[in-house]
Amino acid sequence: MSAETALPHIDEQSADRHQPGAIAASRGVTAELVAPGEWDRLVGEMDGVCQEQLVAFSAVRWPNMEIDALRFTRAGSVIGGCLIMHKSLPFRLGGFAVVKWGPVLADQNSADAPANYAAMVDILKQRYAAEKGLMLSILPRAMPVEDNYAHAALAEQQFRPGPQLPYPNRYFVRIGLSSEETMKSYAQKWRYHLRKSEKEEMTFELCGSDALYVFNALYEEMSARKQFPDYSAFTSLPDLMKADPGVRPEVFMVRKQGRAVAGAVIFTAGETAVYLYGATSDDALPLRAGYFMHGRIIEWLSRNPRIKWYDLGGTDGFDGLHQFKAGMVGKAGMITQVPPVMHYAHHWWPRLFGTTIYGIRDLRARIKRVLDRKAPRG
Repeated sequence: MSAETALPHIDEQSADRHQPGAIAASRGVTAELVAPGEWDRLVGEMDGVCQEQLVAFSAVRWPNMEIDALRFTRAGSVIGGCLIMHKSLPFRLGGFAVVKWGPVLADQNSADAPANYAAMVDILKQRYAAEKGLMLSILPRAMPVEDNYAHAALAEQQFRPGPQLPYPNRYFVRIGLSSEETMKSYAQKWRYHLRKSEKEEMTFELCGSDALYVFNALYEEMSARKQFPDYSAFTSLPDLMKADPGVRPEVFMVRKQGRAVAGAVIFTAGETAVYLYGATSDDALPLRAGYFMHGRIIEWLSRNPRIKWYDLGGTDGFDGLHQFKAGMVGKAGMITQVPPVMHYAHHWWPRLFGTTIYGIRDLRARIKRVLDRKAPRG
């Protein structure tokens, strides 16, 4: 995608630093504050847009954080953007600035993409770490590439790695292949189950947001059956479905004789579609409805020339889920890892405060996961 959006000239000397307008520059790149109400539409035009970088998602998921939206330009053309959540302590004693899966690039395939990412990070360091005295934490997005240039750029700019996720694998299906190439890519057993599912006379449909209540019922049924701990942001889904149409997720449903047996909510903006949530009924397993649903979703995504990858998410350590997703990834896709969150502090006091708070939070999260896994089921 080529982002050649012309921008009006902004006088940096007269711009109010607390209102939309230019705020910082580095390496020929200028950062401008964007009104949060306009942000989701603007970022929806960028290759790297993701749900974690939407106001519609983050404002609900993290209600106690302030949110800034920044647009980055070089020579009048948009090169990317970033949604930053932050919170300062009184008397400049420190605080946090958090970026999840950002900054976002407008053109991920440009030869300048790594340099543009580095310039955006440099501006974030200047504004939030140096000027505001916050601990700046950036969680780079997992990428279907051997070397994640975002993680490398952060390491080069003296960010320190935090703990790795307990199950960091991320599963990417290649989109845009022919039907024959896609089928050949699947693992042999996955292909076998898909073909079996296609004989069950199920139907697949793209639904509007008004079908969310059907999906919610399926999700509740599945949760009661599996009794797995849910660490997702599922409760934010109704608000996410009210987002700008360009970034609003799609709801897909699989039915058997008119009854919903499987459903999925998929983020489809940008170059990488993301499997946000899935749900199945008690009847789905013998029907192999999950195979049927994902096979049809991949066909649907492949009709959109903008989408190149389908991010299936992780597994939380469940072997059966690994086998299912790895089989779908097949020969043409990739299994990579989510990089660790990367921290930077310009001053010693936010570094000390931030390291302590993050350490306590991570310890509590590990203990909770252990207890959840040991809890009796049924």
